[in-house]
Amino acid sequence: MRFPLRLLPLPLAIAVCLPAAAEDKPLSWALCPAGDIVPPFDDAPPAAAGAVARDQQPTEIEGDSLSGTQTPPQYQGNVALVRGDQFLGTDALRFDVESGTYVAEGNVRYQDSGIRIVADRAEGNQDEDTHVITNVRYQLVDRRGNGGAESIRLHGPLGQMHHSTYSTCDPSQQAWELRAQRIDVDNDEGFGVARNAVLRLGRFPVLYVPWFKFPVDDRRRTGLLYPSVSMSGRNGFDYRQPVYLNLAPNYDATLTPRLMTKRGFMLDAEFRYLYGKGRGTFDASYMPDDDLRDRDRGRFSFNGYHNLDAHWQARANVGWVSDDRYVEDFSNRLAGVSASYLQSTAGVFGTGQYWTAGAMAEHFQLTDYTLTDANLPYSRLPRAYVNWEQPLGRWLDAGLWAEAVNFHHSVRDGGRRLDLKPSISARLGGPAWYLTPTLAWRYTAYQLESGLADSLGGDRNPTRSLPIGSVDAGVYFDREVTWGGNAYLNTLEPRVFYLYAPYRDQDGLPLFDTRPFTFSWGQLFRDNRYSGADRQTDANQLTVALSTRLIRQSDGREKLSASIGQIRYFEDSRVVAAGETPVERGKSAWVADANYVVNDRWTLGTSYQWDPKFRREDLASIRARYLWPDDGVVNLSYRYRRGLLEQADASFLYPINQTWSVVGRYYHSLQDDKLLEAIAGVQWDSCCLAVRALARRYVRNREGDLDNAIQVEFVLKGLGSAGQDTERTLRRAILGYHRDDLYLVPPSNTTPDPDDYDPNLIP
Repeated sequence: MRFPLRLLPLPLAIAVCLPAAAEDKPLSWALCPAGDIVPPFDDAPPAAAGAVARDQQPTEIEGDSLSGTQTPPQYQGNVALVRGDQFLGTDALRFDVESGTYVAEGNVRYQDSGIRIVADRAEGNQDEDTHVITNVRYQLVDRRGNGGAESIRLHGPLGQMHHSTYSTCDPSQQAWELRAQRIDVDNDEGFGVARNAVLRLGRFPVLYVPWFKFPVDDRRRTGLLYPSVSMSGRNGFDYRQPVYLNLAPNYDATLTPRLMTKRGFMLDAEFRYLYGKGRGTFDASYMPDDDLRDRDRGRFSFNGYHNLDAHWQARANVGWVSDDRYVEDFSNRLAGVSASYLQSTAGVFGTGQYWTAGAMAEHFQLTDYTLTDANLPYSRLPRAYVNWEQPLGRWLDAGLWAEAVNFHHSVRDGGRRLDLKPSISARLGGPAWYLTPTLAWRYTAYQLESGLADSLGGDRNPTRSLPIGSVDAGVYFDREVTWGGNAYLNTLEPRVFYLYAPYRDQDGLPLFDTRPFTFSWGQLFRDNRYSGADRQTDANQLTVALSTRLIRQSDGREKLSASIGQIRYFEDSRVVAAGETPVERGKSAWVADANYVVNDRWTLGTSYQWDPKFRREDLASIRARYLWPDDGVVNLSYRYRRGLLEQADASFLYPINQTWSVVGRYYHSLQDDKLLEAIAGVQWDSCCLAVRALARRYVRNREGDLDNAIQVEFVLKGLGSAGQDTERTLRRAILGYHRDDLYLVPPSNTTPDPDDYDPNLIP
């Protein structure tokens, strides 16, 4: 029997009490009981059947018996209404086709692809789209969540719930629950209003909100976000309350009032915009009077881009701070402490199949009070560059690097520089060998300001011109070996690199943006040991290197990789930058690197540099990582570079059991016998609630002053979190935290938006 009866929009009434909070990381429900809080209904159709086109489908009604002809018909016993993925079951149903009224009593059950509900009674009018459901208990199907309500009243897009609850916990382990005396919902507008809402942890109420507005769908809504609370020796009690402003579909803003008991009041603001060809973010902060510094404080930054066409993009990343101690005072990360200046860049950048190009302006602001403006790098106002490299037939490649820069400085004389470097190389090789000879010519010309020219010998237009020749060659050998019962591919990869560049006197050239590279594996194969164009090394040298790898045949993973190399200098290098040790005839330090995967849990690595001339160790690095079961990890490392640093670093995440785990880090400078950072914390996890508490002691400025901080975060799974972002701190401090990302380098302290597509990179 078929009737055009529309089923009750019950999912609307239930889902209104759920905040539309997106999780950055998929939640783990491994500790939750396996059973369903509201078990599936045996007489219901498959959950996904007809979910898309349910509005166009009729409703089928079945029952053990049907009575009533002139009066409204009444279905008795195992009544089932089915439309697409929707199912409504009850013991008894009275439905008046003419008036549209209905009454469902006894064991009322509803299910669709998103929710499962049981209730005592449902009644209403289909024509007027009014419904009342009493004594409701529900379970979400498409995501975890359950709860109940004494009654639900619906009128079209408007809904009202009385004495409702929501939790992602199992009723037998109710770690937290959100209760509301009344919730009003407007589905057309996409928001709900909860009155007298109480958040309970266990049996104890921890948060009472007399009134709050929240979204019920993916549309953004103006309102309060979760606050952040912390305590530190530098700021005191620190409370932040973000306020989100949904200004338009393609732009919004977030205002964050911040109270620090030792400093005062600060206001942070963020404005974001998005359109078809680009996006951007403005950030600003203002503190009218910092009690510790006795002055106004503030900052401003902008990061955004605009795609001009398929090849060109305008892009800017600019920043400003009110004073040279702002970064120290308002950054709690080692990266912030180590920054000596703030870099701002804006320009137009392009890329094609064989070329990249750009025109930009770059400026620096001092952020280290222990330095002066004289220590700042030269600003490049402006800079333009072109890098072109294209095959010429089957065997040859031609290329050109061209750069023009105007160097400006607030306290030092500057000048202009033009750098041209055309090149041609041959691509010779086969499956197991390669030979790449390259010939380049480098021409660099300057226009210097008078004061700088006088300090360098008086020539305001010095130039430098020289050829550069190199030959890069390598061979690949491989063989199949068996080790420990596994098949491996063992490679042996010798490589030689010869470089020749004649000497040119460069004492009359300035040093605008040029520094010697730190000696490393990569420097063995460069044609210049300097980072910029102000110096071009003279060279008559040969690099000999050897690499080997052991690759598991079953999955392609490296069991072992090792490399060693050295440069043989046939002549003294006469080009020397200020403060640089001259490169003399002879042999460079040996550069070695090795990584060994002991098993699926142990990984070892080392880097080493040994100078045979002085018989000394220039660099040493030892790394070890062990993976405990259940996401545990321990990292040990030692780093030494002669004359610069000697550090030890240990970090770990140790799961005591499924519920408890401890975390920690100890980062120490052996050279200065100084603590850099120490973290000790504990984590407690349950089916629906996680708590993380950390104590930190860390260096807060270049003078080595230490600061203390306590961070506590409550994660109500499926609802959100309150407190400091402890996970961000732990992911930076513990390599492989939660082992979801066993990166080789710790992630940046700023998290990029995955939607930001940046086709051009500034070289």
